Amino acid sequence: MGAYEDLLEATIDHLSVQRARGQRHVTVSPDKIDALFTALPEPNGQYDADETPLGQLCQRAIACKKCPNLISTRTQVVFGVGNPQADLMFVGEAPGQDEDRQGEPFVGAAGKLLTKIIETMGLSRDDVYIANILKCRPDTPGRNTGNRAPTTEEMATCVPWLHEQIDLVQPKVLVALGKTAVGGLLEKEVAITRFRGQWQTYRSIPLMPTFHPAYLLHKQSLAEKRKVWEDMLTVMEKIKLPISEKQRGFFL
Repeated sequence: MGAYEDLLEATIDHLSVQRARGQRHVTVSPDKIDALFTALPEPNGQYDADETPLGQLCQRAIACKKCPNLISTRTQVVFGVGNPQADLMFVGEAPGQDEDRQGEPFVGAAGKLLTKIIETMGLSRDDVYIANILKCRPDTPGRNTGNRAPTTEEMATCVPWLHEQIDLVQPKVLVALGKTAVGGLLEKEVAITRFRGQWQTYRSIPLMPTFHPAYLLHKQSLAEKRKVWEDMLTVMEKIKLPISEKQRGFFL
């Protein structure tokens, strides 16, 4: 970690000096780009590669260089977090700005809502496993803020990492959050309003499509929130979690 930070700090200092001198473009050799990624810090909430197969997969994902545009703008790889033997696994589309900074999926505003959903189910984030289709934040050329959905090509390149995660975790149920996650797992275009709440199957694992938490943040409708909660009640029944009357009547 220290060696990486020293290298990164030296690079930033050098670029700052060049910018102060009026230089607006730099040429970087492939060898120097490789050097920046030889000692990447381990993302928060990950596993020791010497101890678990999931940790070894994480380290392989960290070393991936298949998407140069994502490598050049990401802060770190956001692999996954939670119980490596979880019965329930949530899958989103890609890290956003907050996730890229902290190295953990679903930690921004949408992540806080997902955490609330999980806790209302009677679980914690440590009880479930959370991952994304993409492990790197999609780049946003010309923009300093905001996020974008991954492209079809980016998903096709990155989704094998998720397939391996699912194979290792072996959850009893998958919950796909939003159109992109559903389509990425089922490998086809989907209309989330039609698929939402309808059981699908991923490699013999029951898959529940539902709205992404970010959708609920923008769509402040009790009816839409209730739809997501009804999906979670169905999931709870599938994995045989106890359901109280309060939970049955809950609105997010």
